[in-house]
Amino acid sequence: MRFVRAFLQFVAGSTRIVLRGNALYWSWIALLVALIVVGARAYAHQLATGLVATSMRDQVSWAFYIGNFTFLVGVAAAAVLLVIPAYVYEWKPIKEVVILGELLAISAIVMAALFVLVDVGRPDRLWHLIPGLGLLNVPASMLAWDVVVLNGYLVLNVVIVTWLLFTLVRGRHPAKAIFTPLVLFSIPAAIGIHTVTAFLYSGLSARPFWHSAILAPRFIASAFCSGPAVLLVLMQLLRKYTRFEIQDVAIWKVAELMAYSMGFNLFLFGAEVFTEYYAHTEHLVHMRYMFTGVEGHTEIVPFMWASLGCSVVAFVLFLIPRTRRHWVTLNLGCLLIYSGVYLEKGMGLVIPGLTPDTLGEIYEYGPSRGEWEVAIGVFAIGFLLFTLMVKVATPIMLGEFRVDTRVAAGSAAGPVVRPATAH
Repeated sequence: MRFVRAFLQFVAGSTRIVLRGNALYWSWIALLVALIVVGARAYAHQLATGLVATSMRDQVSWAFYIGNFTFLVGVAAAAVLLVIPAYVYEWKPIKEVVILGELLAISAIVMAALFVLVDVGRPDRLWHLIPGLGLLNVPASMLAWDVVVLNGYLVLNVVIVTWLLFTLVRGRHPAKAIFTPLVLFSIPAAIGIHTVTAFLYSGLSARPFWHSAILAPRFIASAFCSGPAVLLVLMQLLRKYTRFEIQDVAIWKVAELMAYSMGFNLFLFGAEVFTEYYAHTEHLVHMRYMFTGVEGHTEIVPFMWASLGCSVVAFVLFLIPRTRRHWVTLNLGCLLIYSGVYLEKGMGLVIPGLTPDTLGEIYEYGPSRGEWEVAIGVFAIGFLLFTLMVKVATPIMLGEFRVDTRVAAGSAAGPVVRPATAH
């Protein structure tokens, strides 16, 4: 009974925290809500009209939505880059900010799931995937495995975050015998979600552009770049606008790890390019479509060169200690890494793999206005969720929000909650 009362007070106090804030906070919330409304209206039109309302056709049936899904699965796996040094090597400067990676993972998985939802023409039929009601088709289907690992990773991160915050809000620390194994299990789980997503592509032998054994390592390497790029910016914002103490050495260590990951990602990409161009088989057409165009179809070419340029420049900025420790070049590198990986996953993976199609037809795909609006709405939902979770987590980690469990146990005075000041 005491546990239930304390948890209810935790929920009530968290609610009061998210309902407090200055003008900047509420302006940000209002903007996100407005963007969600825009996305909801566009999705309602798509739902009523069908996927013909998008620019997708039979030739390019996976496109902008699935590209965003693939990118966000990588962002969700980024928590590993904080968990490994913090809990495997017991590196204290980064241990306090691991929860930020877990919160980012939750938001990213929610957005990834929403992108799959909006990509399905008949979402009312998704009940067929629910075990007991339908047939999930495990272990035969890789798509079913993706459903299992993504939902499992989401539940794992929710449990870790909720347990940690609820324990801290009661003035305690989570039991290491249980909490540490859960956090350590999140390492293979994070790698697993992006590996299975890569297998969805590489297992399609009829799509030679994706049919590569190194696709999964490429996914993991790029994931260790894009997600931490978000975390580095967030660390700086929290340090500036709250009492959250994040050491420079923690930020610089994450940036250093990102440099190694980006270097490995570029190496794997170079290996792919060499294999295709040196062999010069008919499968080279997909790579040519990316970088030089095919039969005058060059719409995607500028984006691919921009992606490669952003990744190379960011790699150099993060590789040199002097530039990765300078705040201007550090944040510029974060922006370039995020942009480079987003273009690589959003356009450079999905669209060239489907163009030309199996019959050799080239359909020049570009996201429609409705697809952009739906995507903006989905990202707004993720940003809103992340904002609210960080709003609650920050005062708890700082010790500004506590539940007095002794009073909550039944004192006549009632439960006592010390919510954080407005952020």
